[in-house]
Amino acid sequence: MNTHIANDRTIHVTNQDMERLRALIAESGSNARADDRDRPYLTTLSAELDRAVVLDADAVTPDVVTMNSRIRLRDGRRTWTMTLVFPEKADAENGDISVLAPLGAALLGCRVGQRVTFRVPGGEERSCDILSVLYQPEAAGDLHL
Repeated sequence: MNTHIANDRTIHVTNQDMERLRALIAESGSNARADDRDRPYLTTLSAELDRAVVLDADAVTPDVVTMNSRIRLRDGRRTWTMTLVFPEKADAENGDISVLAPLGAALLGCRVGQRVTFRVPGGEERSCDILSVLYQPEAAGDLHL
C-alpha cells in the first residue's frame, strides 16, 4: 500500500545534475570535517533525489528548475530572483542559493506555477510560488555548467 504525503510532487532532475548531486551527498557524508549544519539538508536533498524522475538534458522542459537555473519567486509579500547553485558557489547576497539550503532543495526539479514549502533553520514553515524560469542551462544549451 502506497501512502503519499499531500506535499508530494513529482520532480524532474537531469542525469548530469543527479550524478553531481549524488557525488556531493556521498562526498559530504564521508567527510569527517563536513559542516554538521549541512547534514540535515543532505538528508533532505537525498530524499528529494530518491523520488525524482531522471531525464536526459534534452528532455527536460524549460519550465523546470534545474541546477544553475535563475528563477523568479514570490512569497506573497515580495518577489525576488535567485539562482540555484552547488554549495561552493552559494552567495546569498548575490541571490545564489545552495541546493543544500531548505529553499534550494525544495525548488530543485519543480515547475513554474508550483508552490514549494520548506522549513527555515528555526523550524518555521514557509512557502513561495515559482513565477518563472528566467534562465535554464539545458534550455540555453549550456550543458557544461
